[in-house]
Amino acid sequence: MTNILDCATLTWTATGLLANGWQLATSNELSIAVLPDTPAVPFAFPGSIQGALRTAGVLPEWTIGQQSRACEWVEHRDWLVSSTVPAEWSNLPGRIVLVCAGLDGFGELWIDRQLVGTFRNSFITHEFDLTAALATAGPHQLHVLFTGQPRALGQVGQTSQIVEWKPRFNYVWDWTPRLVQLAISDGMRLEQRVTSRLGRVLCRTTCDHHADVGNVVVHADVALATQDQRVRLELKMQGSVIASAEAAASVGEHHLTISSPARWWPNGFGAQPLYDLTITLLDDQGIQLEQQHRRIGFKEVLWQDCTNAPAGALPWICVVNGQRIFLQGANWVPLQPNFADVTAAHYRANVATYQRLGCTVLRVWGGAVLGSQAFYTACDEAGILVWQEFPLSSSGPDNSPPSDPTAISGLVEIATHYIEQRQHHASLLLWCGGNELQSANNERRSVGCGRPWGEEHPALAALGRVVALLDPGRRYLPSSSSGPRFMADAKEFGLGLHHDVHGPWDSTGTLAEWTDYWQRDDALLRSETGVPGAGPQHLIERYAGRQAMPPDKTNPLYLHCCSWWLQGDKWTAAGGRADDLASFVRWSQQRQADLLAIAINACQQRFPRCGGFIVWMGHDCFPCPINTSVIDAEGTAKPAAEKMGELFRAMTKRLLHEGVPSGR
Repeated sequence: MTNILDCATLTWTATGLLANGWQLATSNELSIAVLPDTPAVPFAFPGSIQGALRTAGVLPEWTIGQQSRACEWVEHRDWLVSSTVPAEWSNLPGRIVLVCAGLDGFGELWIDRQLVGTFRNSFITHEFDLTAALATAGPHQLHVLFTGQPRALGQVGQTSQIVEWKPRFNYVWDWTPRLVQLAISDGMRLEQRVTSRLGRVLCRTTCDHHADVGNVVVHADVALATQDQRVRLELKMQGSVIASAEAAASVGEHHLTISSPARWWPNGFGAQPLYDLTITLLDDQGIQLEQQHRRIGFKEVLWQDCTNAPAGALPWICVVNGQRIFLQGANWVPLQPNFADVTAAHYRANVATYQRLGCTVLRVWGGAVLGSQAFYTACDEAGILVWQEFPLSSSGPDNSPPSDPTAISGLVEIATHYIEQRQHHASLLLWCGGNELQSANNERRSVGCGRPWGEEHPALAALGRVVALLDPGRRYLPSSSSGPRFMADAKEFGLGLHHDVHGPWDSTGTLAEWTDYWQRDDALLRSETGVPGAGPQHLIERYAGRQAMPPDKTNPLYLHCCSWWLQGDKWTAAGGRADDLASFVRWSQQRQADLLAIAINACQQRFPRCGGFIVWMGHDCFPCPINTSVIDAEGTAKPAAEKMGELFRAMTKRLLHEGVPSGR
């Protein structure tokens, strides 16, 4: 049996060092004390270095004004996150392995003064063999050293050259300032491995709404498997056993079949019943060696062509359990720059808001991270489908993914981890290569975009092969938007060129021109469209203070965190005064609500010629005074979100009138 120690139960500290300062402790000059640049502060994980320093009073509240600039020094220090491994974990039989599910940053792992290994990828689970390092009598000091972080991964750059695997949004995006998180962002545990154990466990369900049958397929890799070991599957609902099966561990693929499964429905279309699946590894005497658990649901997802879609267009009408749905929702970004500090309760509350607003889908944007387990669990329970992107995003000057073999190998490793961690969730809808990945297209500079890449790009083809291998039957898109045009050009309406498109993100003309654009729109899917709107007055005053106005390029606060969304000229043209915050907020929020409503309503009215509308963006990651978010930094819906919710809920009612299959 595998003995496990949850490292979160240990006492941890974080100590700041000048660059390479830790090397003094490991050099021949061992008498030289390592003097910290920042003395040790308590550290708890999941959690960020920044969060620990803020709690200890070392960092200011970075959401106020431009105070995030006073926190940027953190990424330029080395950080030693340290604890003591209890003596009883020394010199044990078998292998002792440290499993780190989330190391957001680059660095090294040390036991006492012995280097055990390195880590340079924030998106995967790392394992370190500590057997030799713990072979002598303990206790031992365990050190996670964050050192040598990437410098420039932010919004503007060369995507093809970004091959350092750390979340990009932390390095500045148009909705958050620079705050390069260093964190243990997920669990960490010590394992004593002395017997056979479950390795990779993949679980997928299928549900035929015509035959009224549900199937569970489990691929279980067993390390050090023996001939007589077996794997048992047990499926429960609300504590009652629904089905079970047992087979030799060497079989690899295991099956369960149940009749009349309770189907999982998208938000507004029915309930979200979830089953508990237990996978148990047994020895030749029937004694349990290891056990893993998954919460799963049964749904059937099919894709139909949009009515009158151009030849060759991808299908964008999503059909769940025989019911056509409209993909309506929002683009999801991290809830905070220091996302390691976000609690499960915060995720549940935020997802509950999207549920109330009638969302059926959330698109997890590719410039950030894999949606957390807490996020996916909340979506499972709320009936919100998840469009999950791999960590690639456009950069402006160059939007092509990296193509060298080493980078592609890194992406394959990341995709493998993503799928292993999340593919069993009932809410998962599809995988996507990344955000706005495009080739150069000099002929279309007037529209400011290239052509979305498909699987002709080697990196996106490699990601597609991983999905096909590990999550067969799940849809894969190389990029969002998927083209053949990145954006919809009104001059090209009617030519069959607008399938899945992004933009626009504001109106540059009159209300009549905006209305005309959407009435003539021919896109099959709007997977990212937005309009800026001010945050509530009380939040602007709390976080901006005297810098609340004017909302233009003369105000350094707006340049600090939301310079793309300035509305000073539009506000002045509307007769606004530069010192009238209350009137500006009312005007800006009403404008956002009105323009978004026109766009959403037009796309809904075209269903099934249009398959969905996903707002950019859902919630604030940082308390920007103005942004395209429809939910503010405290999780409160802006007027635009409430109007969006009215339209979304009405659309669901409309589709329910079409009828659903029996057995619902």
